[in-house]
Amino acid sequence: MSGFENYGKGAQAAPHARLECRICWHVYDPADGDPIWQIPPGTPFAALPDHWSCPNCAATKDQFLVLPDE
Repeated sequence: MSGFENYGKGAQAAPHARLECRICWHVYDPADGDPIWQIPPGTPFAALPDHWSCPNCAATKDQFLVLPDE
């Protein structure tokens, strides 16, 4: 495995899936939401607005990788 099997698959992620920015490694966790963008806890990645970007580096949603379940 190369580690990029889930590249660009954020829209297909399970509602509880955590995703990691491939640029700065910021993790979007639906349980936490995104206080910077005023995204409430419980919001799945696929439900984020199209204009949402990484709050750390401004990478677009397609730059996020699905993290494996812990």
